[in-house]
Amino acid sequence: MAINIDKQKIREILERGVVSEILPSREEFEKKLFSGERLRIYLGADPTSTSLHLGHARNYMFLEELRQLGHEVIVLVGDFTAQIGDPSDKEATRPALSEAQVRENMQDWENQIRLVLDFEDKNNPPQIQYNSEWLGKLSFRETLDLASEFTVQQMLERDMFEKRMKEGSPIHLHEFLYPLMQGYDSVALDVDAELCGTDQTFNALVGRTLLKRLKNKEKFVIALSLIGNPKTGQLMSKSAGTGIFLSASPADMYGALMAQPDEMTEIFLVNLTRIPLSEKDNILSLGPRDAKARAAFEIVKRLHGEEKAKEAEKAFEETFQKGNVPEDIPEIHLQDGDFLEQLIRLDIVPSKSEWKRLVEGNAVETEQGQKVADPAFVPSETQTLKIGKRRFVKIIV
Repeated sequence: MAINIDKQKIREILERGVVSEILPSREEFEKKLFSGERLRIYLGADPTSTSLHLGHARNYMFLEELRQLGHEVIVLVGDFTAQIGDPSDKEATRPALSEAQVRENMQDWENQIRLVLDFEDKNNPPQIQYNSEWLGKLSFRETLDLASEFTVQQMLERDMFEKRMKEGSPIHLHEFLYPLMQGYDSVALDVDAELCGTDQTFNALVGRTLLKRLKNKEKFVIALSLIGNPKTGQLMSKSAGTGIFLSASPADMYGALMAQPDEMTEIFLVNLTRIPLSEKDNILSLGPRDAKARAAFEIVKRLHGEEKAKEAEKAFEETFQKGNVPEDIPEIHLQDGDFLEQLIRLDIVPSKSEWKRLVEGNAVETEQGQKVADPAFVPSETQTLKIGKRRFVKIIV
């Protein structure tokens, strides 16, 4: 397979602004890409939720760009490691998932990944692999051999373990094994490079160490920045249920993007579109609403095609800008009980924490167009609220 070694194209990919760090160095990785050697590159994710989010989509977009250069790419589904529970950035032990829960979670994953990666390419299609194929077959002897490559002190270097130690919070033994298992993926796949989020760099470096010791092979670690709100620090997370999910319809995705805080627009333009960066400032100068609309259109277009993006844009304008609220919407009578409890009972919002997240994310709006800023908000007059993506509720006082 011919490898594209166009230096300008390669630098455009690496200089987009999504790469946080390349180990051992960016210069060495560039040199590899310029050499014409075909690399074997993978990106993994654990199915801890039924849907991936736009943060994953950005990572798969980067993987797709490397595939289009001619490199071999692998989408790894961590169906085995999901049952252990990734301790990354967790202040408490993550509950282990059963095999049945994992199977249920990943039922639609392949369809979601196909929104980003071109599986129809006959010459160089992406591969999908599952780490249960090798981790489920490791003997206890083999696991002990892997564990002997590291010390407890090395594992305790992880920030979240150090924090838990200081707080006296428990660290379970199996949590030490998670980096080992994820690291072994690199050995089993025999890769040249791994893409990961910055929260996974430690695990990826464990894989780099194992690959070097067991196969005397070097591996590049390309750490991509996480997508989060620059003001609040809140990150997209599939296990926490925050973010904009790939399972959403084009219209819901467009609406969810438009409901995001204004400070997210530049992040979306850089990470989730391929608009030339030279145009970014011109788009942002259009003003918060129009700039966000352009970003939303480009993202939905990238994932669902231009026709679906136009339909989503039109639906948003008809519903939100022209005030065409659907006729058949639920009603809440305040005299019937607590406002928030009724929202939850009618399944308009799933929980108090989700209501708080929506309010803090500027995703709740009165019919006068005012954002609800206080989670303790209770309407003082009869009106219609727009909640989240495309949910409406009529409040009768």
